[in-house]
Amino acid sequence: MFDTRLRAALGPTLDTGARWLDKPWITPNRLTTLNLSAGLASAGLAATQHWVLALLMWLLCRLADGLDGPLARRRERESSPASGQGGFFDICADFIVYGATVIGVAIGASAAFDASLLPFMLVLFAYYINGAAFLAFSSIAEKDGRTLDDGRSLSFLGGLAEGGETVLVHSLWLILPMFAGPIALVWGLLVCLSAAQRIVAGYHALR
Repeated sequence: MFDTRLRAALGPTLDTGARWLDKPWITPNRLTTLNLSAGLASAGLAATQHWVLALLMWLLCRLADGLDGPLARRRERESSPASGQGGFFDICADFIVYGATVIGVAIGASAAFDASLLPFMLVLFAYYINGAAFLAFSSIAEKDGRTLDDGRSLSFLGGLAEGGETVLVHSLWLILPMFAGPIALVWGLLVCLSAAQRIVAGYHALR
C-alpha cells in the first residue's frame, strides 16, 4: 500500500548506497545471495528462538534486497543491458526467504509460546495466491505489451499488503514473538484481501 511512496523516499538513499558498493568484487547477484543467506539464517534463528539475532539477519536480508536492484541499474547504465538473470534470481530469493521466515517464526513461536500453526498456514496460503496472481499477470502483460514499468524486473500490481508492510510485519513478530500468532492471523487476512484485490485489478487490466 505504501511501496510507491517508500520507493520514492528511499530511492536516493539506496542509489547512494549502490554507488558506495559499486566495486568490482561486489555484484548484484552477490547481494541477492546475501539476501537469501541472511533470510534463511533469520528463519533458522527464529525457529530456535534466537529472536534478536533473527531480527538482525532479517533486516540485513532486506537491506541487501533493497540494494541489489539499484546496483544492477547502475551497472546497466555504465555497461551492457541486463539479461534478466538477476531479476529472476532476485524474485526466487524473495519467495524462498518469505516462506522460510514464516515457517521459522511458526516453529519458534509454537515451541516457546504454544502458538497455533494455523495463522502461519494462512499467511503461507495468502503468499501463494499473491505470488501466483502477480507472476501470472506479469507474464501475460509482457506477452500482450501491457507491462507496468516501475524499474523492477516484473510488472507488480499494487495492493493492501506490499513489500514495506511485509518488512514491518516480519520484523514485528520477531520483536514480539509472544504475539506472533495474532499478528500472523491479522496479517494473513490482510494478505488474502490484497490477493483478491490483485486478482480483480489484474483481470480488468488485461481486458
